[in-house]
Amino acid sequence: MDSRIRLSGITRQSVVDGLGFRYVVFAQGCPHGCKGCHNPSTHTFEGGELKAIDNILQEIRKDSMLDGITCSGGECFEQAEQFAYLAKSVKDMGLNVWAYTGYTFEEIMQSKEERKGWGEFIRYIDVLVDGRYEEDNRDLSLSFRGSTNQRLIDMQKTLSTGKLSLVAI
Repeated sequence: MDSRIRLSGITRQSVVDGLGFRYVVFAQGCPHGCKGCHNPSTHTFEGGELKAIDNILQEIRKDSMLDGITCSGGECFEQAEQFAYLAKSVKDMGLNVWAYTGYTFEEIMQSKEERKGWGEFIRYIDVLVDGRYEEDNRDLSLSFRGSTNQRLIDMQKTLSTGKLSLVAI
């Protein structure tokens, strides 16, 4: 695995990308091309900047106010090995992990053995916000998501029980 990750950017202190005080890592590269995407500059896989994951972890360790990180994008599952390493390290610090993906939970579970890093990455995610953004289903009243098809999934409960468990916010 490459010890670097291709990012479009980082937001060091956010309260809008998940519950609590968050460090947000935006992946560069996305295959979905959702109409009306909030971050269209993240779509190209050639853009962004390569960052050393250990440097990102050092920054996270220095901020005692953080509740966790949010993996966003772009599409973080396109760099699942790197995001799994980042997420595991953050969990080891006692912080939580949210991840936004255009893939559905069902697509991830179906492909987690074939797609490199997917099975490992989902083990460290606390809340998965799944599904492509659908401009026709946009709803500004929703918490932490943009369209009604997207779900907030409690991944740890879902993985332990084998039943899809949604987060009520």
